[in-house]
Amino acid sequence: MNRARWARYWDRQSARHDAEMMRWDKRLFGDSRSWACSQARGNVLEVAVGTGLNLPHYPPDVRLTGIDFSAQMLALAERRATGLGRPITLLRADAQRLPLADDSFDTVVCTFGLCAIPDHEAALDEIDRVLRDGGRLILVDHVVSTNRFLRAGQWLLERITVPLAGENFRRRPLLSVQARGYTVQQVERFRYGLVERLVATREPAVR
Repeated sequence: MNRARWARYWDRQSARHDAEMMRWDKRLFGDSRSWACSQARGNVLEVAVGTGLNLPHYPPDVRLTGIDFSAQMLALAERRATGLGRPITLLRADAQRLPLADDSFDTVVCTFGLCAIPDHEAALDEIDRVLRDGGRLILVDHVVSTNRFLRAGQWLLERITVPLAGENFRRRPLLSVQARGYTVQQVERFRYGLVERLVATREPAVR
């Protein structure tokens, strides 16, 4: 997807983003935001921070940095952080090319973001670069279903969503994380396999 078009799409989505995501949280994702954020430690990067829906769920002692490609999403995240009294550094950046130093974070969190990043493998490479040895990677996303009828529906849906917004429904980040040599400490899959969440540790031998 064209980078400028990608940014414009998510800028337009920002006004309705919270209402839509809260409906999906209630119907499909459950407690995944609190599950993910409560396990963050130390210096934390959130990739695709969006409007900051995760901010209330982080432990009070973590140091937060959030990146997103949409300026409008980041403006809403800044407003939410101010309202919560939550210090955070917000950066407009492409997850596929992070403007951040190597080995600079203890935890990287991404919830429902890799599905909409055009090259999610490049984003995972960047996450690997900025995550310290022994650091924690926490991912939650909708993935390819374990039900063949739902998989067919996901394939059909992608005929619309991928050209429109780069939104993918049949990815499986767990496989990419394992291929990079991470140690997967926790993994859960539910709702006919549509949602998967994991915690993995970056081992020194990955690079």
